Amino acid sequence: MRRWSELAERVAATTRTSAKTDLLAAYFRSLAPDELPIAAVFLTGRAFAETDQRATGLGWAAISTAVANVAGVGRDVLGAAYDRFSDLGRAVEAVLVEAGHAPDPASSPTLPEVAAAFAAIETASGAAAKGVILEELLARSDPETAKGITKVVSGDLRIGLREGLVEAALAKAFDRPLDAVKRAGMLTGDIGETARLARDDALGTAGLALFRPLKFMLASPAEDAVEIVRRLGPVVWVEDKYDGIRAQLHKRGTDIRLYSRDLHDITSGYPEVVAGARGLPWDGILDGELLGFREGVVLPFVALQARLGRKSPPPGLLAEVPVVYVAFDVLGLGSGGEADVDPLLDLPLATRRERLVGLGLPLADAGGVFALSHLVSADSADALEAAFLAARARRNEGLMVKDPTSLYSPGRRGYGWLKMKKALATIDCVVVGVEVGHGRRHGVLSDYTFAVRDEASDRLVTIGKAYSGLTDAEIAEMTRWFEAHTISRHGRYRLVEPSVVVEVAFDVILRSARHTSGFALRFPRIARLRPDKAAAEADTLATVARLFQELQPGAERLVTAGARAAAVPPRRAATSPRATRTVGDG
Repeated sequence: MRRWSELAERVAATTRTSAKTDLLAAYFRSLAPDELPIAAVFLTGRAFAETDQRATGLGWAAISTAVANVAGVGRDVLGAAYDRFSDLGRAVEAVLVEAGHAPDPASSPTLPEVAAAFAAIETASGAAAKGVILEELLARSDPETAKGITKVVSGDLRIGLREGLVEAALAKAFDRPLDAVKRAGMLTGDIGETARLARDDALGTAGLALFRPLKFMLASPAEDAVEIVRRLGPVVWVEDKYDGIRAQLHKRGTDIRLYSRDLHDITSGYPEVVAGARGLPWDGILDGELLGFREGVVLPFVALQARLGRKSPPPGLLAEVPVVYVAFDVLGLGSGGEADVDPLLDLPLATRRERLVGLGLPLADAGGVFALSHLVSADSADALEAAFLAARARRNEGLMVKDPTSLYSPGRRGYGWLKMKKALATIDCVVVGVEVGHGRRHGVLSDYTFAVRDEASDRLVTIGKAYSGLTDAEIAEMTRWFEAHTISRHGRYRLVEPSVVVEVAFDVILRSARHTSGFALRFPRIARLRPDKAAAEADTLATVARLFQELQPGAERLVTAGARAAAVPPRRAATSPRATRTVGDG
C-alpha cells in the first residue's frame, strides 16, 4: 500500500495527462496478479468496485476516533487539520506526522491486506467495531500510507485522476486496444476485473450479465432549441425528462432487481414494481425512471423523496406515494434460463425502442406498474419548444432529445442524447453565510448560503445554498470581501454581513423544514452577482410563496406529510466529508 500511496502522490504532482498515464502504466506492469485488480479499483477512489454493492459505512466519527487513538490526540485535532487542508487524507497525514507516528516499516500493510481490512469493516456491526479495524490498519501504516488509505476509504482521492485515464493506462501497460478496454469496463462495471482481463488478453470475453448493473448512458445539457436540432437533426426523438429516480431493472425469471444511478441495489424499496415485473415472460435489462404517480397524476419529486433510502416502506407510504416504472430503453434480452442476456447496446435507439414496445409491458393505465416514456418526433426548433412546454404541463422537468440512430454508451455523456432544461425563474437573494470550498476551490469561500426577506418579521430567512455559477476570478474577489466582512466563524462556516445580493436560478421550489423560509430551491445555481442591488431590494418570502404556487399548481395537495418529514436535516456548520454514499435522484 505504501507504493500505491507514493504513486498517487506522483500522479497528483503532474498535470500532464501523458505523464499520469505513463506513471500508471509502469506501476500496473509491476504488480502481482492479486495486487493489480485492487490497485486499479483504489485508483478510482473506491474501496470496492463500482458495481459491488458493499460499502465500508465509515463516517466522520469512526474515522476521527481511529486517527485520534493512533496519534494519541483529541478528535478535534483532526477537525482542525481538515479545516486547514479541506482534504481528509492530507489532514490524517498531518496529524500523524505531528504526533511522530512511525511504525515498523516491516508491518506496513500490503494491498491485499488493506482490501481484506475494508471487507472486514463492511461486515462489522456498528461504528465502534468498524473503527477498531480501521485503527488497527492505520496503526501499522506510516503517515503517507495512512493518507492513501484514508483517501480511498473516504472516496476522495484528489489526485487529478479520472477513470478514463486508468483505462488508458491499462491499455498502455498491457498493449491492448483502448476501445477494447473501455468496452470491457462498460460491460463489467468493474475496473479491477477489466485490469485482470487486460493483463490476461481476455477483454473480448467481457459480456453483459444480469444483476451486474451497467453504468447509465448520460445526456449532455442544452437549452437552445435551434442548436439542438442542428446538432441532432433533421428529425429528433423527444421524450419527457422525468423528475424521478433513474433505475435499471434486471429480470431473470421471478428474480427482479432495481439499481439506482450509483449502481446500488434499491429493490426492496419498490415492492410494487418488483411484484408487477415478476410474471413477465422475458429476461432482460431495462433502463428507465421510478416516478411517483397517483390517480393519473405525476407526483413532485419531494413526494417521492419520502421513499428514498427506505428498505421496507410502510404500507401507508406505499399507498400515499405509489410509483410506476417508466421504461425508455432496453439494454439486453434473453429467452429465459440461466444464460446471460444478449446485449442490445450496439443497436440503434430506434431498433431498441421497437424491442421495448414489443415486450408488452403491463401499463399503469391498465392496472400495471409500467409506463413507456412519452415519445414524439420534432423536425424544427418551434416543434421542440412546443414539446418542451407540453412536457412541463405534464409536470415533468423538460425534455430528453435523442438521435434515433444513437447507440447506448454506458457511463458516457456524449451528444447522442441531450437534456433540455430551463430555469423556471430566478430570485434575488442575500448571502448570509459562506463556507470554504473543496478540491479545486480549497482555500476560497465558494459555498454560499443565501436568504430572502420575510417582510412580516423584518428578517432574512434562508432558502438555499449553492457553490456553482461564479468564475474563479469572481470567487477570489468575493472571498476577500467576505473575509473582511465576517461576523462570526463556526469551523469552516462563516456568518457574513448580509450585503451581497446574488441572482439564483433553480429548477423547482419545494416546501422544506430545512430552511427558515419554509422553502428550498432544487438545483440552485448562482446566475450572477448583483452589485447594483442593495440587500433591501432582494426578493421577499411572499414572492417565493407566489412562485411556488404559480410554478407548481396543486403542489400543496400533492406534497404529503411524509414527504415533508423526509426533508434533509440541516448540515452542521463545521462540516466533514461524507464517507458513505446515498441514493441520488434521476
